[in-house]
Amino acid sequence: MVALLSCALALLIGLLMTRVFKLLHLHLPDVTAFLIAGLLVGPTFLGRLHIPGLGFSSVAEVENYSAITNTALGFIAFSIGNEFLLSQLKTIGKQAVTVGIAQALTATILVDGALLVLHLVLPKMLSVEAAIVLGAIATATAPAATLMVVRQYKAKGKLTDILLPVVALDDAVGLVVFAISFGMASAMVTGSTDIVGILVEPLIEITASLLLGALMGWVLTQLERTFFSNSNRLSLTIAFVVLTVGLSMVKFQIGPVQVGFSTLLVCMMLGTVFCNICPLAHDLMERADKWTAPLFALFFVLSGAELDLGILSNRYAILVGITYILARSLGKYLGAYVSSGATGCDEKVKKYLGITLLPQAGVALGMCVTAASLGTTDGALIKNIILFSVLIYELVGPMLTKWALTKSGDIQPSKVDALSRREEQFHEAVLQQAVSPAGMKRAKKALAKRKKQ
Repeated sequence: MVALLSCALALLIGLLMTRVFKLLHLHLPDVTAFLIAGLLVGPTFLGRLHIPGLGFSSVAEVENYSAITNTALGFIAFSIGNEFLLSQLKTIGKQAVTVGIAQALTATILVDGALLVLHLVLPKMLSVEAAIVLGAIATATAPAATLMVVRQYKAKGKLTDILLPVVALDDAVGLVVFAISFGMASAMVTGSTDIVGILVEPLIEITASLLLGALMGWVLTQLERTFFSNSNRLSLTIAFVVLTVGLSMVKFQIGPVQVGFSTLLVCMMLGTVFCNICPLAHDLMERADKWTAPLFALFFVLSGAELDLGILSNRYAILVGITYILARSLGKYLGAYVSSGATGCDEKVKKYLGITLLPQAGVALGMCVTAASLGTTDGALIKNIILFSVLIYELVGPMLTKWALTKSGDIQPSKVDALSRREEQFHEAVLQQAVSPAGMKRAKKALAKRKKQ
């Protein structure tokens, strides 16, 4: 009962926060409203009251809802995968791959360089091993926040077309870079090198994830043909995504090699295969988008509840965190700017793509769990730095993504906004004509009549 109350309250406050933003004329993405609502129901505010069902009293309590967050991530990845139509990839495929790899590696190089310089200045505050691992984590971009902004504002254009494939590639590139960097850091700590862990396991994870996703996509398409009701087809699609998320969390050992899967990669491949071979994919995705809207909202509220404001009291984490944020942001922007220009992308894509790649969350935090094995001091420092950067990126990133998509022309003023502006212009015109008491009375009558219409 308490779990249901907590989830219901979290979702309700998240939705109400979007209305508060509207009333205050804050033109911010809904994602930001959900994250701030999460902070309110999290351990920092309502959670401090320790009233069952009224917020979350600790981060550990929020983590108990991992089934919801993992499922939401699965649907987010599935939605991104549905954007990978072969007809579109033939046009932008090479550009997306080049930009995806270039911006990730540039971010890693600049973060590594900046943090190693910081290590030389303050060797007791940051170790070389921690600097190397943080550089690898810098590759990761949060696909969830990006997709939500694209959906909310119905963004469409050249920037959006290349943005989603690049964000999807981040997971694969990040896995490889992190495995290699973490292997190097571990070797420096222990004095031994694990080639299997550094090279073999991440490549197996990526390959296994793509194969599992492709297989599940093919099976889903075959099963869809046996149903004739759209409701049943939608239920089957939802069940299959949840099943795929569950299967992607399975790990097993083959000799010295541990085989695991990336939930994001598996579900992206599921969506890619499904949208390219199932003739009903587009219609089913439109229906699924309506079903998943509250799930995504709850996901971001829970993500906000996990943000720990207590990290702001750690001055060392803040100093390293600011260095990390600045170096990573510069790396993402420069990597995207140079590589998109080299591959002949549109000038607006070249100018604004890097700004949309700043959000960072779940994947980076998942890497922190592995990084904890470096040792108590380094592991804790890495986690605190990433928590600080996630706090900043998740609150600011969606706003910057919206701004960049608007500047590029991918987000157009909605009909509602256009009508609102026409209403305001009408009000001003009528009031300007009210130059006398009698005119004011006529103006008020006209406005009242307008409202009734």
